[in-house]
Amino acid sequence: MNEDRDVPNYGRKGSGRLLEPGDTIAIEPMATLGGERVYTDPYDEWTILTKDGSLAAHFEHTVLITEDGAEILTQL
Repeated sequence: MNEDRDVPNYGRKGSGRLLEPGDTIAIEPMATLGGERVYTDPYDEWTILTKDGSLAAHFEHTVLITEDGAEILTQL
C-alpha cells in the first residue's frame, strides 16, 4: 500500500514537494499502446484502465530517500 501524500510523476522542476530522508515513494510508470488518458475502475476503486481501451503495462520501483540520496529497494 502507498503512504499518504502522493508525489505526482509530472510537473515543473523545483515546484513540487521536497523529499526528505525517511520518505519512501513508489515510482509507477505506465506504458500504453494508445493514449495517455486513464481512469480508476469504479468497481474496485484500485485498477487503472486506459480510456481508449488500449493495452498497457504498469511497472513499479520503491525508493527510499536517505541522507546520502536515494536507495532503490526493489532493484533486482
